Amino acid sequence: MLAKLTSKNQLTLPKAVLSSCPGTEYFEVTADHGRIVLTPVRLHQAAAVRAKLAAMGLGDDDVAEAVRWARKRTRKAG
Repeated sequence: MLAKLTSKNQLTLPKAVLSSCPGTEYFEVTADHGRIVLTPVRLHQAAAVRAKLAAMGLGDDDVAEAVRWARKRTRKAG
């Protein structure tokens, strides 16, 4: 089976290949001696959110502060 690389560096994987990984949305990508290896990854939603927050430079203290701020606003509106 062939998969063509587009001008935007994207690949469309054949259905026959993906049928062995039902429900998978994410793959870990590694290079191994000239081969591209895709390994199915199942992300838990909370882990994905934590990773996004970490990438944005936000930590637990920032999240706690945001929750406190939101709760104050909710009490004032109610």
